[in-house]
Amino acid sequence: MHGLTLTIIFVVALVIGAAIGYALKVAADKRRLAEVEQEAQRILQQAKDEARETILHAKDQALAIRHEAEDQLKSMRRELRREEDRLQRRRQELDRRAENLERREQALNKRQSALDKRANEIERLYQEQTERLQQIAQMTIEEARQQLLAEVEQEARADMARIIRQVETEAKEEGEKRARKLIALAIQRVASEHVSEITTSVVPLPSDDMKGRIIGRNGRNIRAFEQAAGVDVIVDDTPEAVTISSFDPVRREIARRALTKLVLDGRIHPAHIEKVVEKEREEVERIIIEAGEEAAYEAGVAGLHPEVLKMLGRLKFRTSYGQNQLDHAVETAKLAAVIAAELGADVELAKAGGLLHDIGKAMDHNLEGTHAIIGAEFLKRHGVHPLVVNAVAAHHHEVEQESVEAIIVEAADAISGARPGARRESLEDYLKRVRALEEIANAFKGVSESYALQAGREVRIIVRPEEIDDLEAARLAREIAKKVEESLQYPGQIKVTVIRETRAVDYAK
Repeated sequence: MHGLTLTIIFVVALVIGAAIGYALKVAADKRRLAEVEQEAQRILQQAKDEARETILHAKDQALAIRHEAEDQLKSMRRELRREEDRLQRRRQELDRRAENLERREQALNKRQSALDKRANEIERLYQEQTERLQQIAQMTIEEARQQLLAEVEQEARADMARIIRQVETEAKEEGEKRARKLIALAIQRVASEHVSEITTSVVPLPSDDMKGRIIGRNGRNIRAFEQAAGVDVIVDDTPEAVTISSFDPVRREIARRALTKLVLDGRIHPAHIEKVVEKEREEVERIIIEAGEEAAYEAGVAGLHPEVLKMLGRLKFRTSYGQNQLDHAVETAKLAAVIAAELGADVELAKAGGLLHDIGKAMDHNLEGTHAIIGAEFLKRHGVHPLVVNAVAAHHHEVEQESVEAIIVEAADAISGARPGARRESLEDYLKRVRALEEIANAFKGVSESYALQAGREVRIIVRPEEIDDLEAARLAREIAKKVEESLQYPGQIKVTVIRETRAVDYAK
């Protein structure tokens, strides 16, 4: 019974607690709801205030924009009114100009009518004057025109000849001045000494008794020497000397050195001869290589193939008109380098072309063709630059020159060979060249006589004046000069002078 009572009491208390809790919760919810409603009222009032302010601000901005638009509209209206006034004034000005032009056109039409009448009158008077002049001159207009053209042509040809002579004279003076300056500068900067080294073929002897020892018993010594050296030994009546003859300058040098040593040594017999010749052959080969290397170093040309240097050194024993060819090659390289530097060309190509331009002369006795073509083919096989090969092949115009360096090499070659004292010329060659000069000049039409003067440096040509006028004389001089350049080889330059002389002769009785 007591337990039941406690249970009832607990349940009643629990119910009462739940009712109280519910009542408290309801009261709390009411308070929160009231707070929320107050916050909502406050937010709503704030939004209304902000909306009112935004509307007022928008109205103010709209009013300002409207006032600005009205001001712009008023400004545009004023500008349009001004433009209309300006257009109106332009229209009035154009109308006035149109009226003036119309009045001028009417005046011009009247003047044109008067001019047409005047032109017709002038034409009639011209016809009358023309007919009267034809009657007085007793020739037609066409005949007078032909005569006038002939006189004008003759006068024009005379003026042309005078102008051509004047221009040519000025061009020659300017060209010669610049060429002399350039060549003098090149030679001055090179400033090299050249002594003409002629490879001698004469071996001096201490006495004439040595000739018998050179010949040997039954000629065995001289035969052994000629066979070993590949030369001919001439023993004649020349006192205390024998002569060595060979087309190959290197063989001749080997033989000269070997025979000189044999004479000094005194032991002349076949076995010793072969030994000495072989030793001198090796010594000359060494000298050739050293000469080629020294020439390349002196000319400033690097990177050449050893075979090219060796062939270049062979020029040490080669001469042309008394000028040593290796010295000539070095001098040509230096001159070409200076000229190329002055003209802005490739100095290295010009130096190499100048040094190697005559290398074919070291081998041309064994091969067919000119020394320029042979040398170019040799250099091409050994990897030399193609433009250098072309400069070598073209320095005598046997092929087309492909670069300005080739032209420079040709000019440097001519300068080195033509300078005073560089070369000598045999009497027979000189006479052939002089005769060839006169024959070339006499072959041209209108030439009466020609004379080679100043040791072949000038050819003076006298023409028939009735066949050659002044203009033709100038043209003839150029053609003869061009023909001489194509036909002859000569050091320096040749002056071509054409003389046209008219003489009037009468007799007083």
